[in-house]
Amino acid sequence: MPVLLPALLPGVSLRALVSPFLHTVVQDEAQDKVLVLIQLSGGNDGLNTVIPLEYYDAYHSARANIAIPEEKILRLEGFDGTGLNPAMPELQRLFNAGKVSIIQGVSYPQPNFSHFRATDIWLTGADAGQVLPTGWAGRYLDREYPHFPQDYPNVTMPDPLAIQVGSLVSPALQGPSLTMGMAISNPNSFYELIGDKAAPVNDSRAGDQLAYIREMSVKTDQYAGVIKTAAMKVTKQSDKYPAGGKNALADQLKIVARLIAGGLQTRIYLVSMGGFDTHARQTDATDTTTGVHAKLLAKLSEAINAFQDDLAYLQVENRVVGMTFSEFGRRIQSNASGGTDHGAAAPVFIFGKGVRSGVIGQNPTWPSKLTVNDNLAMQYDFRAVYTTLLEKWFRTNEALTSEVLFRDYPTLPLIS
Repeated sequence: MPVLLPALLPGVSLRALVSPFLHTVVQDEAQDKVLVLIQLSGGNDGLNTVIPLEYYDAYHSARANIAIPEEKILRLEGFDGTGLNPAMPELQRLFNAGKVSIIQGVSYPQPNFSHFRATDIWLTGADAGQVLPTGWAGRYLDREYPHFPQDYPNVTMPDPLAIQVGSLVSPALQGPSLTMGMAISNPNSFYELIGDKAAPVNDSRAGDQLAYIREMSVKTDQYAGVIKTAAMKVTKQSDKYPAGGKNALADQLKIVARLIAGGLQTRIYLVSMGGFDTHARQTDATDTTTGVHAKLLAKLSEAINAFQDDLAYLQVENRVVGMTFSEFGRRIQSNASGGTDHGAAAPVFIFGKGVRSGVIGQNPTWPSKLTVNDNLAMQYDFRAVYTTLLEKWFRTNEALTSEVLFRDYPTLPLIS
């Protein structure tokens, strides 16, 4: 809605007239924003996800046994040199509709190729040689909501600061003294909570004890009530979600959409899917557009599309931006097992109505004489992505962002 400004008075600046009002509007808008993080565990092969059509011959030569046929690659409007894996038609449509940004070559200096260490680096925002006890999102929430948990919930913030759909809360949400978020162990437990029912227990002493533990867990969880209240406000959602159990990521995102639309003020949600450690048989030998990796990408694309459709249906699309990330990419050259080994840089997807759609960065290039150890070069530090989301989406100031990430990183043209 346009802001109507009063006529200027002699000697009165525009800043003096509108600055307090605009500051309040910006603050209110920032408090209303939500970030959804999708973790792709295992190390996604970015080169078979976002494909450099511009250099297709070099791409095919480097990985002939798993390369996607050129004619099957999905084209992106306005970016003829870049395409998507054919398993992702929904994400292609979202991109062409202006709701997806692709960041090429995201990594960090001296990348680590251990799943555990690389994951820790991404979740904490650490340098390669640094171990941090706190997560990047946890540090942000700690500064945004000081004196947590002793002063929370309160009238200003009655809801969880962050929610992860998973059995454990991610290190990304770890604050200086304790986690800043809570976990919903899985979609089934969520629906048991809001339906006042749980899976049956055995009629035995062990069953009685389990029932007691469940009851006490719900009673002592200070946020169970507000989560249930929010969830119960939403009685109908998008019909684009696959049937329950067919797409675990979609099941998680369906919960997230329901809680957002139900009125929770929770700022950050984290969901995940695994299986991306594709060392062998990444594609089917007779058809490289099918196989393990294609099935994973299809579920990712399908889940994000259903989520976006749901957010629009529930009229909260303006509030939400999502991000995919994986602990690392894969090597340029495929291996003899029809897979790819641990690598460095990979693309990141940012999605939502508030995103400035496009491809940021260049299609990756590499020497004509490849070795099995060659990696895609870093174009953007992953902490520059975090900086952009904090400053341009959550509207934090540069000083706070620098505190959270321990130094200044440039922002990227991600948010419209």
